[in-house]
Amino acid sequence: MAVLKRLNRIVVGLLITSDVVATALAFHAAYYVRFYSGIIPQPIIIPPLAQYFRILPFVLLLIPAVFAINGLYKSRRGRSRIDEFFSVSVSTTLSTLLIFLSLLYFRVYHTPDVSPEWEFSRITLAFFLGIAIVFISGLRFLIRHGLEALQRRGYNQHNILIAGAGELGRTLVDRIVAHEEFGLRAIGFLDDDERKRGSIYQGARVIGSLKDLHEIVHEQRVDTLFIALPAGAYRKTLQLADLATKHCVEVRVVPDLLQFLNLRATVEDFDGLPIINIDQTPLHGFNRMVKRSFDIVMSTIGLTVTALLFPILALVVKISSRGSTFYRQERMGIDGKPFTLYKFRTMKVNAETGGPVWATLDDPRATRVGRFLRRTSLDELPQFWNVLKGEMSLVGPRPERPEFVREFKHHVPNYMLRHKVKAGMTGWAQVNGWRGDTSIDKRIEYDLYYIQNWSLALDLKIIWLTISRSMFGRSHY
Repeated sequence: MAVLKRLNRIVVGLLITSDVVATALAFHAAYYVRFYSGIIPQPIIIPPLAQYFRILPFVLLLIPAVFAINGLYKSRRGRSRIDEFFSVSVSTTLSTLLIFLSLLYFRVYHTPDVSPEWEFSRITLAFFLGIAIVFISGLRFLIRHGLEALQRRGYNQHNILIAGAGELGRTLVDRIVAHEEFGLRAIGFLDDDERKRGSIYQGARVIGSLKDLHEIVHEQRVDTLFIALPAGAYRKTLQLADLATKHCVEVRVVPDLLQFLNLRATVEDFDGLPIINIDQTPLHGFNRMVKRSFDIVMSTIGLTVTALLFPILALVVKISSRGSTFYRQERMGIDGKPFTLYKFRTMKVNAETGGPVWATLDDPRATRVGRFLRRTSLDELPQFWNVLKGEMSLVGPRPERPEFVREFKHHVPNYMLRHKVKAGMTGWAQVNGWRGDTSIDKRIEYDLYYIQNWSLALDLKIIWLTISRSMFGRSHY
């Protein structure tokens, strides 16, 4: 829709501009706080501001680029101010780390004599990080608050009339209400079902039947007609589109594909022929490369940091009960391909002779040490190796055993969509309490939310929640 694209470009443009302005102000403020505020003792020689200006263009390009990768310029339904602040904090931290590494690389490889003109204070970068988070978040809040205030006062309103008050039409209204910043206002529905006449959904009333379009267009200032009729109403769709066009009303058709649209849908152009991709995920192309790079770096760090723990945990497992130290199990990964998952053994020998069973909070099959390992998630440390090999990701839907997959894919709607991405050591469902012997439907709901809304910031948030909740003894099993 042209108006949506135009409004979205305006909002994105405002956000990018505010981020650049806030970054530049934070950069200046960090310099003055470091060298002239008296908070930190001054160095003998204060570097001129012009010396810092040399890297400012790089900083002003880097911040929006990292923000874009982390989805901060996408409309995210239901994103709260706190979530946005967290995403800004994570993205700004990553950007500052990249700035530091870039400066370090330049000094080491391009100025071996460490010329003073390329000396940059690490304390200044630390000040910049804190100030930038506050400035960027503050300006973003003011912009969104201002846009919402303008919409509430009736400025830049775009009136929407919806043909069809069924599930498809109501879903469209949900999207309009969720994005007030676009200035769209649903003035009502048209529907031929007499039982719906006068009913209200999210403030939009059924104000007439489809044949009343001519009168309503004249009575109301309708900018766009959305046709959200069932797939079988093809002839009515053509008639409505023809009539609306004669009144110079913009027409948009919402395809009746709700039963298929479980992930993001995109329209692709195949030599002039529009094709709807009904299960597109954000994790493709450049985003997939970013996530894989993140997995390689973090799994390498994870294996390095926990290297000393491995022999200790292996010894404890071996002493506590007879059997092997590690537990190998076949799990289902991306695109339904099986792989071998590694864990420290937490169960007694021959605990699964009766077949696969869900883990429970007081699992009688677990050893005393095994219960501790499960509660702290230490049993899953060997999966860093699965991540490094590319069989898993740090964050994603938890992998299931093939026996459970074969059972659930026939009985649980959308179950196999969770296999459109790599399985993870932890996931959005797990940090929200949906793991082990809990509702499979809720797990699918949270897994699909993660797939639809992936960003590097969301991955970091899930990792942080996993670590903090493991440390403070939240139930894991």
